[in-house]
Amino acid sequence: MNKNICFTGHRNVKETAELKKALIDQLLELIDEGATDFYAGGAVGWDMLCESVVIELRERFPHIKLHLILPCSAEEQTEKWSENDKAEFKQLLLAADTVEICSEHYFDGCMKLRNQRLVNLADLCLCYYSGKQRSGTGQTVRMAERQGKIIVNLADV
Repeated sequence: MNKNICFTGHRNVKETAELKKALIDQLLELIDEGATDFYAGGAVGWDMLCESVVIELRERFPHIKLHLILPCSAEEQTEKWSENDKAEFKQLLLAADTVEICSEHYFDGCMKLRNQRLVNLADLCLCYYSGKQRSGTGQTVRMAERQGKIIVNLADV
């Protein structure tokens, strides 16, 4: 049973109605199979889409939990973000059931540390991975593969 699900995906994901429906359908299937805890890294793009959908689904399924695993402080993580992304992130932070920070300050390896933590906590990795090898998403998917985790990729939707 895959109770713990982590998300990883690209920052430049184009949110379409089809993609959001595929994500919701996949999450409903996982919840039906016993998934209760969802872990996300708090990045722009795929992470924020997944986080917002989990929060929406939590209204129907109050037993599910959203856990944010941040690479560094929220202030440092969002330093170069747009005001809209910062505002959305703040709402997601407030709505999360738990927030864990991997490093108090940003450093070169903090994203990798966050990605490893996400994989370590998960039974299944739900990703949006285009196949681009040199990316944090690619790194995280390879970490999950090495640990024998189940990987579900919605990039072909």
